[in-house]
Amino acid sequence: MRKLPPALWILIAMVIGVVLGHMVHASFPDIKVASEIAGYISIISDVFLRLIKMLIGPLVFSTLVVGIAHMGDAASVGRVFGKSLAWFITASLVSLVLGLIMANLLQPGANLGLPLPDIGSSANLATSKFTVKDFVSHLVPKSFAEAMANNEILQIVVFSMFFGVALASLGEKARTLINAIDELSHAMLKITGYVMKLAPLAVMAAMAATVAVNGLGILLKFAVFMGDFYLSLFLLWGLLVFAGYIFLGRRVFKLLVLIKEAFLLSFATASSEAAYPKILDALDRFGVKRKISSFVMPMGYSFNLDGSMMYCTFAVLFIAQAYDIHLSLGTQVTMLLILMLTSKGMAGVPRASLVVIAATLNHFNIPEAGLLLILGVDTFLDMGRSATNAVGNSIATAVVAKWEGELIPEAEADANALQLDKEAAATLANPAHG
Repeated sequence: MRKLPPALWILIAMVIGVVLGHMVHASFPDIKVASEIAGYISIISDVFLRLIKMLIGPLVFSTLVVGIAHMGDAASVGRVFGKSLAWFITASLVSLVLGLIMANLLQPGANLGLPLPDIGSSANLATSKFTVKDFVSHLVPKSFAEAMANNEILQIVVFSMFFGVALASLGEKARTLINAIDELSHAMLKITGYVMKLAPLAVMAAMAATVAVNGLGILLKFAVFMGDFYLSLFLLWGLLVFAGYIFLGRRVFKLLVLIKEAFLLSFATASSEAAYPKILDALDRFGVKRKISSFVMPMGYSFNLDGSMMYCTFAVLFIAQAYDIHLSLGTQVTMLLILMLTSKGMAGVPRASLVVIAATLNHFNIPEAGLLLILGVDTFLDMGRSATNAVGNSIATAVVAKWEGELIPEAEADANALQLDKEAAATLANPAHG
């Protein structure tokens, strides 16, 4: 049984979850009863995601501080930061533009054939959070403990950058502290390994709870919208892989094979955070040095949400089309630029894409009630968005490593991967000494 690859376990769990959810939905047609049962089923996936959130802060801090300390100086940190940001901004623009083009070409909201929510209805989402002023002031933590407690990845990154550069400048004086934080990162990765054993169970519970409440029938109602969105996502995956191919050559396909488990995990749980530790492991096996991956990945989780970016433009235009509101090309370009800025504060806000969309709808006088149209299927769409974010961040990190000359040759990476597999097998065989 243990010989089955983890990715296959996750696929099997997804199928079982869908079947289980469908059985609950068919047996309990009353939405309140189904929701209550789904609440109990989702306890497993909730606990799993809470465990992941418990790990993210210390994991980002320890791996990033050690990575920056090993870079040696502030100039190296600045260079990697600049290259990462250039990739993130370009990828974000491409994602937003693709969403705009596809929504205009496919017209998913035209002739919808569904009753439209009353224009006066509200989706009850706080939209005031997304101003550039708030985002910039939110970058810097008032307290490192508060940033860790609230899992504010971007604030943890800012503090870790200062801390890492300071340790690097202290040289030998800081050697003991660097070694201690390095040991902390290994301990966090070990805990991550234990938590990941729960992944298939969490996937099954997440899928079952979603289908139990919504049923598979809702997918038929929104088949055109969801089909158009996933077609657009496939095109975005193609563009991301093509960009990776330009810089990494055929080796990019090796990376896709390595991240398949992380991809499925983020898809099934609708959370790219759940895949973070798995992506770090996949990048280790691919040959990206940890000092690059531990720096670029946390930044990517705040600045490089490609799937979420595309969804923002796609969903806003879908709602405008549903209410037969024509947006000129100039208005659409303005909307794109506003989304480019506001979406950078997405990280750490629950259902952030919806909040950003709500703020954009208000800005352009499109009925916010339109959000109620897509709330029912948002979880199914969030699966695709989260998986796309995982792919985008993996490719971005590998490309930045290549630019920095920190991507080890393929043969050496394969040897490292074999060593990691041996260590994992030894831990499984003798967990007490793992």
